[in-house]
Amino acid sequence: MSYLAPSEFVPKLIDAGEAKIMMSTKDTLIRAFMAGATLALAAAFAVTINVQTGQPLAGAILFPVGFCLLYLLGYDLLTGVFVLCPLAVWDKRPGCKWSGVFRNWGLVFIGNFAGALTTAVMMAVYWTYGFAAEETNPVGLVFATMGEARTVGYAEYGVAGFVTVFVRAMLCNWMVSTGVVGATMSSTVSGKVIAMWMPIMVFFYLGFEHSVVNMFLFPLGLMLGGNFSIGDYIFWNELPTVLGNIVGGLTLTGLTLYTTHVRTQARRQFPVKPAPGTSTS
Repeated sequence: MSYLAPSEFVPKLIDAGEAKIMMSTKDTLIRAFMAGATLALAAAFAVTINVQTGQPLAGAILFPVGFCLLYLLGYDLLTGVFVLCPLAVWDKRPGCKWSGVFRNWGLVFIGNFAGALTTAVMMAVYWTYGFAAEETNPVGLVFATMGEARTVGYAEYGVAGFVTVFVRAMLCNWMVSTGVVGATMSSTVSGKVIAMWMPIMVFFYLGFEHSVVNMFLFPLGLMLGGNFSIGDYIFWNELPTVLGNIVGGLTLTGLTLYTTHVRTQARRQFPVKPAPGTSTS
């Protein structure tokens, strides 16, 4: 697997964050678009498996194929840059400022959303025969009901529902950003894939809230007749999910790795006591 120790791969994460802040607008948007489109297709793939097999674990095991593919291709997810870009600022890399971080986050959000929405439109056409079918495909019905449950379903609980989405999003990017880190843990493709696969499988099976996956799920649910509004989606899901993804990724992955593996403190020293009967002069 050619494993790299944290002291070796964390500096690579900082280098990646610096590169993303300095990346051109064109390249940032293209890579973000393809990341959103690829992850959305993987979500459609996994949910289809869940519906057809009745085994959610099967979908969770296979969903990471999309995540691994997009990172091996060098594309960028919003959940990943939430962690990588701040590392370059904390490390005081030349030219890396918070304004550059927010610029990158904004561009990646736009690209991810455009890519996920494009895949949503294509999958809606695929499942409805170009919106001509009288009955919605069984998989499409799942997306419609999922959208309702994860918007108005949270709204029924008011503030507690908002907080629940936020916490689920924190947990999500704890795992997803660990998957991003996993891509740097090895110098071989197989090692990278294994390290990315494990935390992504955990996130998907436990049903955590991922801002980019939701950019696909909810627009698709609306296209397929879900009983919720765009406002419901934005306020009761996307907003708390983005905030939770930021906080979870930064606090549970980025800050922890940086403070202990880059800003490592000196080891404690203890005075050596002379052996009995020996002179100290």
